[in-house]
Amino acid sequence: MKKFLEKKLKKIAYERIDILMSLAEEEAKKGNWDRVKRYVYLARRIAMKMRIRFPKKWKRRICKKCGTFLLYGKNARVRVKSKRYPHVVITCLDCGAIYRIPMIREKKERRRKKLEEKLKEKNSMVEE
Repeated sequence: MKKFLEKKLKKIAYERIDILMSLAEEEAKKGNWDRVKRYVYLARRIAMKMRIRFPKKWKRRICKKCGTFLLYGKNARVRVKSKRYPHVVITCLDCGAIYRIPMIREKKERRRKKLEEKLKEKNSMVEE
């Protein structure tokens, strides 16, 4: 019974976080930044109180340093870099914080191709 109740509460928490972040996005588009910060703060508090992970969809839209909702193009800059390793760089224009998100899917594809090539080489050696 306790687990059922816990699941239900977590589901409600996720719904409320989603609602608050949607409201924050709408207010950010209008330019009401004080209200946006408050919505983000409340959403993060709900997640911490319920001990649940913040949804990835919204997590990348919040600056970890200043707590601002990042509206790409308005108060955040997004760039794709390929030096060293392919990654996306998100810069908060309010506080200057930089976030790097690696492009893992592409990296995994390259690894898979290399493995397939090695297997083909081994198979060709075995056949000879």
